[in-house]
Amino acid sequence: MSLLKALFRHPSGRIGATIVLVYLLLAAMGWIGLTPHDPLAQNRIARLQPPSARYWLGTDLFGRDVASRLMTGIGQSFLIAFLSVAVAASVGTVLGLVAAWFERFWDGILMRSMDILLAFPAILLAMLVVAVLGPGTWTSVLAIAFVYMPIFTRVVRGPALSLKNREFVDAARTFGSSTGYIVTRHLLLNIVAPLTVQVTLALAWALLTEAGLSFLGLGTQPPAASLGVMLSDSRNLMEMAPWLMICPAIAIMGGILGFNLLGDALRDILDPKTRVARA
Repeated sequence: MSLLKALFRHPSGRIGATIVLVYLLLAAMGWIGLTPHDPLAQNRIARLQPPSARYWLGTDLFGRDVASRLMTGIGQSFLIAFLSVAVAASVGTVLGLVAAWFERFWDGILMRSMDILLAFPAILLAMLVVAVLGPGTWTSVLAIAFVYMPIFTRVVRGPALSLKNREFVDAARTFGSSTGYIVTRHLLLNIVAPLTVQVTLALAWALLTEAGLSFLGLGTQPPAASLGVMLSDSRNLMEMAPWLMICPAIAIMGGILGFNLLGDALRDILDPKTRVARA
């Protein structure tokens, strides 16, 4: 509760949290079917209708309601972003802790492997994974997780190496604590703050990467809606029906902005050095 209070007292945190909560509400409404119209229902008579009282954000080339598809698309894009970041954070945390604890051989092997992955642009590496496994929702999750896993590995390894040589870790060894207990209780718990900030920022990157993959036809497949699919469907209709591109583009921008503001606020709140500097 104290973290939530501090978050809503922070200007960026208040704005970022509000944006993310609104998006999550829209996503939940899309998941449970509380949309103005069926997002997959086609109505050729109502093709390319501009925004109106009946169709709040207009209709697309097939007469589908853009507002309903946008709500469903936000849910789909957020689902992929959250799942991919969860996988990347879990695997990256384990690899970072292993590299920090065992050092030498394992540290060299793991971190050089992460350096190789970080040398590739994110979208190109994700496209490579999709090209091997084939397009689809779950492939997008694995591809995005694979791309951002090295970042979490590095974020965890650095602080864990520093904590490993602290006095309280030596004391735990002296009292006969097991390796698993020391790693989870003394190392992992002390890097929750930077890990939380990294998760928030990675959600913004994952949302953008998912949109890019879907735009290229490598992520969510039509007729299912995602923000990238909606952008791809509207690229040939920019002059005739600009709302088809404006709506998903603003949705992507707003989601990335919300997560970035939230991450900046969490960094200021959870980082003691930042708190001292601000004071």
